[in-house]
Amino acid sequence: MANEANDFVPFISSLCTVFDRLESGKAYLVVDNVSKDNTLELCIDLSSKDSRFITVWAPGNKNVVDAYLSGYREAIRNKHEFIIEMDAGMSHDPATLPEFLRALNEGYDCVFGSRFIAGGSIRDSNWKRYFLSKCGTILSNLLLGSKMHDMTSGYQGFSAMIVERFLDYELLSKAHFYQTELRYLLRKTRHVEIPIHYKAPSPSISKKAIYNSLYVLFYYFILRLKGKAPYLVNNDN
Repeated sequence: MANEANDFVPFISSLCTVFDRLESGKAYLVVDNVSKDNTLELCIDLSSKDSRFITVWAPGNKNVVDAYLSGYREAIRNKHEFIIEMDAGMSHDPATLPEFLRALNEGYDCVFGSRFIAGGSIRDSNWKRYFLSKCGTILSNLLLGSKMHDMTSGYQGFSAMIVERFLDYELLSKAHFYQTELRYLLRKTRHVEIPIHYKAPSPSISKKAIYNSLYVLFYYFILRLKGKAPYLVNNDN
């Protein structure tokens, strides 16, 4: 949750609708110093009124990956069976949460949201953002040998066992390539892609994030060439 004041009410309302229908669910609202508006105050007020929403104040985060991992650590600490990662601001539609849970309950360890399979889409995004997402997927599959339709989406769900595995792994990504790195490391798990509708309000990605993405991509590519491609779980055996 970073500078989400404008979309806070519709996002939380959508989550409440899903939680009410499921009759279960908790949301960990991760906020750090990147947020300059009153998002933190809104989250704290919500948490005081509704126990389903837990505010995670993480001022020590150094980047967006730290923010994701902060949320995962809280969820693991509270012993949840399934954990789903999503961005706030309505870029990820909460209405899709039951589809993630359905797949996890069917026995998949990882469920990845995909914009590039039948039923998926990207909306309200300029061509540059679409180009980076689509080409990032193609390039990652080509260099890393992965076979997913969408290697860059951040809407994803895991069993607790999988989360514990990647929390113990020293990820190299500091920005947007984090999702791709996870998909690569989890390519041998029982996984499935489900369609999502993504709305991208942010038109750009920083040069620093792009440089980090390229570094991590070619790091794993070189390991693959050496026959030392890492993975966290192997269900192929």
